[in-house]
Amino acid sequence: MQIVDPSYTIQDELDRAPLVERLEACGRICYKSEGLINESSALPFVKKIAKHGHNSVMEMAVVTLLVKCTEEQFTALLALEPKYLFIDRVDSGILITASIRSLRELYQLGRNTPIVEALIAFMVRDHSYLFEGVWDGGSKVTQDVEVKKMDLKEVEELPEDILARHRFVGVKFVINRAVSHEIVRHRPCSYLQESQRYCRYSQDKFSNQVTFVKPMFFKLGTTEYSLWLKAMEYTEEIYLKLLGSSTPQAARTVLPNSCKTEIIVYCNLAEWRHIFHLRTSQAAEPSMREIMIPLATEMKRRYPGIF
Repeated sequence: MQIVDPSYTIQDELDRAPLVERLEACGRICYKSEGLINESSALPFVKKIAKHGHNSVMEMAVVTLLVKCTEEQFTALLALEPKYLFIDRVDSGILITASIRSLRELYQLGRNTPIVEALIAFMVRDHSYLFEGVWDGGSKVTQDVEVKKMDLKEVEELPEDILARHRFVGVKFVINRAVSHEIVRHRPCSYLQESQRYCRYSQDKFSNQVTFVKPMFFKLGTTEYSLWLKAMEYTEEIYLKLLGSSTPQAARTVLPNSCKTEIIVYCNLAEWRHIFHLRTSQAAEPSMREIMIPLATEMKRRYPGIF
């Protein structure tokens, strides 16, 4: 048995990584197979994920595109009532931030719409693997639509009200299952989480043991902490015995809320602001406040005008 403290990591390095590497790094958290990442593993992994329709992984990367088009073309895009796109008018055109999943679904919804076709055609030039099985070559209705990708530096220079909607930040948490159950209630976010269904904690990569998050409620050396520790030890023993004759998805039914999980939360700064408003207040669950207050402090340091 292993006991760890809760923690978080803002995924800055993935902001600078190619899309395919970002998607692989996030996707492998579900199976805790990060050890399989190598120089050639990203593309096959992502293509397989896309083929099997694991859309949650395809939400873990967004692009911000600057579009120049006619008012009629823009109206045609809005008429589709596109989901999960963040759209704003700026002086130089139309700003659209979208995840890979939302772009794939947008093309299926409005493949003959000039802006839609222009967006996907632009993405296919460098990232065709993300649209296999979706992109059909287009019908050449793009006309005079211009598309340009904005890099992260350009996005960071946007006015704060626009920046809050178009700047997405991923955070990987190491927390207990009770806290993760609350975090996933924030619907505008995208999530990927360590899966107890697929992870077999009797394997060597888990050091043949279950990991639990240290509870903030019980101090080390108290009777309450001793009782908690005894319960976790007994739970681990039962779980490992069940794995001798059962699958991980069956054995996991005995695992408690104290089990450690890793979860990636990916959303824009506006949604992070809402999360902090709810999850750092005095009314929030103490274990949630334990992890969210220091994260909110760090975000405020980075973006003082937004938080």
